[in-house]
Amino acid sequence: MDGLQATRALLQRATPTRVVILTTFDLDEYIYEAFKAGASGFLLKDLPRSQLISAVRTVAAGDALLSPSITRRLIEEFVRNPPQPDGIPEPFRGLSQRELEVLRLVARGLSNAEIAHTLVVSEATIKTHVAHILQKLNLRDRVQVVVLAYDTGFVSRDN
Repeated sequence: MDGLQATRALLQRATPTRVVILTTFDLDEYIYEAFKAGASGFLLKDLPRSQLISAVRTVAAGDALLSPSITRRLIEEFVRNPPQPDGIPEPFRGLSQRELEVLRLVARGLSNAEIAHTLVVSEATIKTHVAHILQKLNLRDRVQVVVLAYDTGFVSRDN
């Protein structure tokens, strides 16, 4: 069984589980499939030990993360091809305009602090918006929000 199959199997159990993929495969397709399978983190094996320990603690606390080199690459790709959606996909129709703005910024890889600065609101306000987005979409973490945003075409590499 490979890492993606193991992730799917672990997350089908009744016990709440968070999965961090640790791999040498730095391929966008593999990263996407890992998060689609439900992984909460994706790290490359060249990560220093201290960062790996920190990453495990971050995911255990309920956050999601990507290896910094992958995050940088995805953000660069996004900057080259920013989203310009024509409409709002069905899953997002229950979100407020502000929540949609926050969702777009989350999908761009911005932290709560960066989103707060961009929208000129407090970080606590952004945390509330993110919590509402997760609740309304019945998702576990930010990574699942990003995957859904790309899956539905709300955010894409081409627009």
